[in-house]
Amino acid sequence: MEKITLSVNELAHTLGIGRSTAYELVNTPGFPSANVGKRIVVPVAALNEWLARGGTQKKADGLAG
Repeated sequence: MEKITLSVNELAHTLGIGRSTAYELVNTPGFPSANVGKRIVVPVAALNEWLARGGTQKKADGLAG
C-alpha cells in the first residue's frame, strides 16, 4: 500500500529541504497540511497538486515555488 500522507520529516526528505524549513512550509497559508492529533501530515495528492500549481508565492524566505 502506498502512503497517502507524509510526516514533516518525510516531507523534508522528499523535497530535499531541512526539517525547520519543512515546518515553515507546513505553516505557510495555502500549503496543504492537516493536524491529526499532535501530528502534522501532508496529503501526497494535495502536495503534488500544490507543486503543479507552482507552490507558494512567498519568495522572501526561500520557500518559493
